[in-house]
Amino acid sequence: MTDPVLNVDDVTVVRAGNPILQGVSLTVHAGEHWALLGPNGAGKTTLLRMLGAFEHPTSGSVEVLGRRLGRVDMRALRAGIGHVDPRHTPSGPMTAHEVVLTGATNTAALVPRREPPAAELAEADRLIDLLGLSHRRDADWQILSQGQRGRALIARALMPSPRLLLLDEPATGLDLAGREQLLERLDLLQRTHPDLASVLVTHHLEELPPGTTHAMLLRDGHAITAGPVDEVITTAHITACFDHPVRILRDEGRWTVRPAQSQPA
Repeated sequence: MTDPVLNVDDVTVVRAGNPILQGVSLTVHAGEHWALLGPNGAGKTTLLRMLGAFEHPTSGSVEVLGRRLGRVDMRALRAGIGHVDPRHTPSGPMTAHEVVLTGATNTAALVPRREPPAAELAEADRLIDLLGLSHRRDADWQILSQGQRGRALIARALMPSPRLLLLDEPATGLDLAGREQLLERLDLLQRTHPDLASVLVTHHLEELPPGTTHAMLLRDGHAITAGPVDEVITTAHITACFDHPVRILRDEGRWTVRPAQSQPA
């Protein structure tokens, strides 16, 4: 097996005297697709920010793409990570195609007097098609739906051909159609880019792509369990993680949650 894309060892994060994460460990290899699940305040976003080289741990070690945080230029390291920021705002009027192109330079606008090479233009078009947005390629960003913007931001994050893709609640605020279009395209992305590793944060099992391979459950800054998804996303583990009795069902790769007391029809 190749060296891991991510290696988190016994990490603790303390802010203003309050522990946010406590003794968390995680290893992610190429081609694995992890879900970070847990209630509000569990520490998911803090962990994702360390994986994206935006924060240092208080103690423990974090290695991203083989480089240890604290011993590397964080900004340079982030250039090799596809971080999907749902709050990203383009600088000025731009089309969907132009927003995707800014991923090559990791800027909020196209770089003045820089003509994108033909290879970048072709890659932007390929990713726009992969994310199901060819019909909106030249649409103004402001008139795109929230779901279309989310998929365009994934395409933007993929422009530098990263080894790691990080997604922070990508389906938040989407209607049913928008969510399903997003998950369909994430599933296609995982199948067409077999070496890409990803970590996705969500509160909701229904928002997990069917290609999810591993999961970690977090509660109050502690990792309750982590490993292959079918061993982690179980009725007992989800009930413990969210402190609420539920039943977990999986059909055709997708998860649903039911009240513990209800019985199948």
